[in-house]
Amino acid sequence: MPAKKLIGFTIVTLAALTLLIGLGVWQLQRLEWKRGLIEEIETRTKAPPISLAEALALAKDGGDPSYLHVRVAGRFENDKERHLYAIADGAPGWHLITPLVTDDGTTLLVDRGFVPDAMKEQATRPQSQIEGETSVTGLVRVPESKGTFTPDTDPDRDRWYYRDLDGMAQSMFGDKPPNLAPFFLEAEESGAPASWPRGGQTRLDLPNNHLQYALTWFLLALGLLVIYAVYVRQALRTPKP
Repeated sequence: MPAKKLIGFTIVTLAALTLLIGLGVWQLQRLEWKRGLIEEIETRTKAPPISLAEALALAKDGGDPSYLHVRVAGRFENDKERHLYAIADGAPGWHLITPLVTDDGTTLLVDRGFVPDAMKEQATRPQSQIEGETSVTGLVRVPESKGTFTPDTDPDRDRWYYRDLDGMAQSMFGDKPPNLAPFFLEAEESGAPASWPRGGQTRLDLPNNHLQYALTWFLLALGLLVIYAVYVRQALRTPKP
């Protein structure tokens, strides 16, 4: 192999090797970040509930109140209920998103839980409408942005496919939104398995495959080194014409 070609091949190999190793190191960094996140979520979900005022203060100061346990009292505005599409136990259905108004005038959008598709309309589940003062305990969930493959919401048909706080508030209250909390509250399971809606739908099993990804990049880097060594060895053995 001419020297120029060997040098060029070496430069390309080094560039690819640097990229592969860099991706592997990045995945190891992501692994540590994900482990810390999982540990923090587990700590928060097992901690005693805090007040809505404490969660609001944290959010106002720029903190992330996600997965904090919050207990709040107020009155549901059942006529403003909205529906967020979901699948539970392999069956399609809806999460009931209902505004809860506290005594101090704060409005909190509460995800009360899942109902099957056949129970989307309130008329099919009159027992689910809670009147008067009530209390709710749940986990704070921040709003979501539309994903690449997420369907468009259809407010006119009351079909929502991600936690769109501003959009839901607009559909509920029009151009004059109330004193709205900047997050949702996902209600805990009530303990009555036959009741609807069924709370406790928060999924805490975050995927953590970064170690496998890191090993994949490092193995590709090793494979590239082997290919390079074999190729160069063969080229050096080949007699010049």
